[in-house]
Parts: sequence; C-alpha cells; structure tokens
Amino acid sequence: MGVLSEKDVAYLRDLFRKELEKKVKILFFETKDKARCQYCEITAQVLEELASVDSRIELEMHDFDSEKELVEKYAVEMVPATILLSEDEKDYGIRFYGVPSGHEFGTLIQDIITVSKGKPQLSEESIQKLQSIEEPIRISVFVTPTCPYCPRAVLMAHNMAMASDKIVGEMIEANEYWELSEKFGVSSVPHIVINRDPSKFFVGAYPEKEFINEVLRLAKG
Repeated sequence: MGVLSEKDVAYLRDLFRKELEKKVKILFFETKDKARCQYCEITAQVLEELASVDSRIELEMHDFDSEKELVEKYAVEMVPATILLSEDEKDYGIRFYGVPSGHEFGTLIQDIITVSKGKPQLSEESIQKLQSIEEPIRISVFVTPTCPYCPRAVLMAHNMAMASDKIVGEMIEANEYWELSEKFGVSSVPHIVINRDPSKFFVGAYPEKEFINEVLRLAKG
C-alpha cells in the first residue's frame, strides 16, 4: 500500500505541472541496517512515490555504509538523509535528516519547487545580505511532524542556504535523533541551533528579516 493517496498524487501532479521549471535531483542516503535506521525504509518509500509523480524529479538511492566517497562529498552525517540538487547538480546546502512527514512533507514539496526555479524565496535585500557572508554557517532546525510552525523555520534555513554558498540549512527530526535533541537541549520546536553550538540557539519561526538577523548575530558571537 502506498504512502501517498490517489488524491495526494493527483494534487501533486497538478502542482508540479504548474510550478516545476527545471529538473530536480534528490539524493537519498540510507543504510540496510534497520537497527541503526528505523525510518530509512519509510523515507525511501515516500521519496520513491514522490519521484514517480513527475519525470522531472529524479531520485538517486545511496548506501551510507558503502559509498564513503559520496558520503564525504556531501558531508552526510546520519541517515536517513535527503539532499536536493538542481538540474545541473548544484548542491544548495539543503538537508533533511529524518522522515519529511506531517507538516514537513509540505516543506519538501515547497523546496523541490524552489530548487526547480533556481532562486530562493527571499527578498532581494535579504539575498544580497546573505551573499556577502564570508564564514561558513550551519543552521540546524529541530522539528517534529506535528509542529505547525516548524515548516516556516525550515524553509527559511533552506532558502538562506540557497542564497549563500557559505550556508547549510538542515532539518533534523527531533524525535528520531533524540540524542542530538538532548545534546542541544531541545524542549520545544522549532529549535534553531547555529554552527552546532548548544549555546547559540533560538526558538520559534521568526519573520524573514528577524530570522536572518538572529542567525547572523549568533554566528558572529
């Protein structure tokens, strides 16, 4: 039985027909060791069904344990991991760690459309500001599938990553990676950590300008 209903597929097919401009490649990293990756199988199924909706979405499946060169190239730390690339295989720094389920499935769909268009959904002022960044910044957004505010924060992180080659924006499913959640003191979501420093975080889905300013402030601190 499929994860996506017939109604879902029909909706997505129509949405992609209207919104997709160029091809998008999805890289999925998994491990066959189910004890180490409880959610790899379901994530793979979601992505396979999604890729079957439109031929412009290309899915590549990779093994985290055996394809070390590729794992290092994309700095994949854990599985399941989903990475979006442009048609010409540009890596924008968009990462999903965990199942993009619940509200985050919509985030994945929006990201696919944005990547296909090749331009972040940010104001020109924000894009110019982010393109002037010189030091690497990593934005880790801890989420749960039922959090209605989390997609906004994840999309902000991913759009910031699209705007600057210095930024990586990653969604981390807090319940799947509970050890990381404990390490970074995640008690409510979205919990946004900068440069994987537990002392540099903020909580909430801020508006664009405030979100960017807070990220940059913490990155400099």
